[in-house]
Amino acid sequence: MKLDRPITVREIASAFQVSYAGDPDQQITGINEIHMVENGDITFVDHPKYYDRVLRSAATTIIINKEVPCPDGKSLVFSEDPFSVYVSLVKKYRKLEHSTRMISETAEIGEGTHIQPGVFIGHYVKIGKNCLIHPNVTIYDHTVIGDHCVIHSGSVLGADAYYFKRRSWGYEKLECCGRVVLQDRVEVGACCTIDKGVSGDTVIGEGTKCDNHVQVGHDTIIGKNCLIGCASVIAGVTRLEDDVILWGQVAIQKDLVIGKGAVVFAKSGVDKSLEGGKTYFGAPVQESRKAWKELAYIRRLPELFSKIGL
Repeated sequence: MKLDRPITVREIASAFQVSYAGDPDQQITGINEIHMVENGDITFVDHPKYYDRVLRSAATTIIINKEVPCPDGKSLVFSEDPFSVYVSLVKKYRKLEHSTRMISETAEIGEGTHIQPGVFIGHYVKIGKNCLIHPNVTIYDHTVIGDHCVIHSGSVLGADAYYFKRRSWGYEKLECCGRVVLQDRVEVGACCTIDKGVSGDTVIGEGTKCDNHVQVGHDTIIGKNCLIGCASVIAGVTRLEDDVILWGQVAIQKDLVIGKGAVVFAKSGVDKSLEGGKTYFGAPVQESRKAWKELAYIRRLPELFSKIGL
């Protein structure tokens, strides 16, 4: 998320009464979690496993729970609880604005777009030309929809990421400041849910079509002209390249890449990245020809057992 105005390390240290290293006047222009950081961003790290990755990232300012040497060109903010500092920053700079009407006065709706009854459109939403939004669709704040898109009844665009930190008392929510972006000619079926990015964008590429009851997790990037079958579930921070086809009830684990033109048959469970241009099946998934052979062998087991008297 880009800030409306830059803030400084000095401001953050003063607000949270914490120490820092580096330039106190370092300019912070955005808030991002590690998957999305760019130069000028502030991010956080609270586990030794990720220290090196974050310290070497593009982030300019890092909230960290250990005093370590400050890398050149960066600033560090030291806190016993970086997660809570990060969440507080998101709440401060992306405040929830309560709605008082079904279609916000700040929404931008393009020429020729038709909004059916019962649609909710939040603040700062942008919808392109010649779209059709069917009844009872919910479009959260800051969502962007391109031209010639269709969204069917009951779908929700922009709900929060499913992202929590375990505490002694339960779970603390990581507040989101990202968006959902639908490019041109996307169609979203009935009762689909597409979650916003934690701090960046969840993107559905141009020409992609989603069937009913599809779930797309936070910060997922789906390429152009993909087909997503009914009841498929795509976890967060996953990338589908162009022309991918998922048949019904495919489940995809987080942080994976599905290569261009890959086809995954129905009811498969994807637990690893897949090469493009191939077909896959199974749980866990494998190339379909191998999976079909294994199923054929399994069907022959009763015959083989009977031959040996079992």
